[in-house]
Amino acid sequence: MSALEAAGGMPLLVTHSGKFHCDEVFAYAVLRLALALRTPGEDHRLVRTRKPEPIAAADIVWDVGTTFDAARQRFDHHQRGAPTREDGTPFSSAGLVWQVYGEHAVARLLEVSDSARFAPAIAAELDRKLVRRIDEVDNGVSMTGPLVDDTLSLASLVGEFNPSWDDPASEGPTAGDAAFLEATAFMEGVLRRRVEGLRARHAADARVLAAHQAGEDPRILVLERGMPWKGAVFAHDLPVLFAVSPASNGNWMLDTMPPEPGSFAQRQPLPEEWAGLQDTELAERSGVADAVFVHVRRFVGAARSRDGAVEMARRALPAA
Repeated sequence: MSALEAAGGMPLLVTHSGKFHCDEVFAYAVLRLALALRTPGEDHRLVRTRKPEPIAAADIVWDVGTTFDAARQRFDHHQRGAPTREDGTPFSSAGLVWQVYGEHAVARLLEVSDSARFAPAIAAELDRKLVRRIDEVDNGVSMTGPLVDDTLSLASLVGEFNPSWDDPASEGPTAGDAAFLEATAFMEGVLRRRVEGLRARHAADARVLAAHQAGEDPRILVLERGMPWKGAVFAHDLPVLFAVSPASNGNWMLDTMPPEPGSFAQRQPLPEEWAGLQDTELAERSGVADAVFVHVRRFVGAARSRDGAVEMARRALPAA
């Protein structure tokens, strides 16, 4: 009898019992998304065990079983000769599952129209910035920074879902199973929000590039909606000095461009004679009738209209 037949037609998924960690919880969240599985007992079986019989019978096994064989759906990393990344960083079960199912999971979280455009890039970025870190922490190594006792880290937050030693839920053959599902729901929420944030950023990048190409002056970026724009300017080495976009209060903002990511400086600050001025005084000094304000540090200003903010940007450009 096959595993599917034994499970009543439902796939059998197996990971280890006992205390759970970030990597196997993440892997399970990814598998559920990629395979469109929702509830154990309804569309799949989940067994947490270290017994060889259910491990051998399972359709997918991760973080237990001492075998890595993606073709056979075995994703353990505890055995000798376990796989590593190209730079030698050891995989955890999170990384191993992600290599096979990550892009599929991301695609499930995107609208069909966005999936083909964004899923590969989002999956690759999540692997670099999130999954790799889970691999490092689970294996007790770090290639990207010190491993510290960070109570706000994802691994720590997931670990806190484990029942305490004197909780009745920590005993018996199903010890921690309910908590494992709670941790998975939390992890799926994290992944959903990360994917949505990256989707929005990629969508904004496309709009920023289109707006820049359509602009009259390559130094002034005019956006018809507020959105992240600095990352696209850096990534594509655009000569932008100022960006104009609408604010929620009806004004139009004039933002300056920093010289490098994370910098509080500006490639071109707003004119010194505008610093700290508002309304009538600023309008008289700048020559823009509907100018509203300029911050005293000269990194941001505003006007009441799109044309006014664009005119402020033009007048703030460096002299030829």
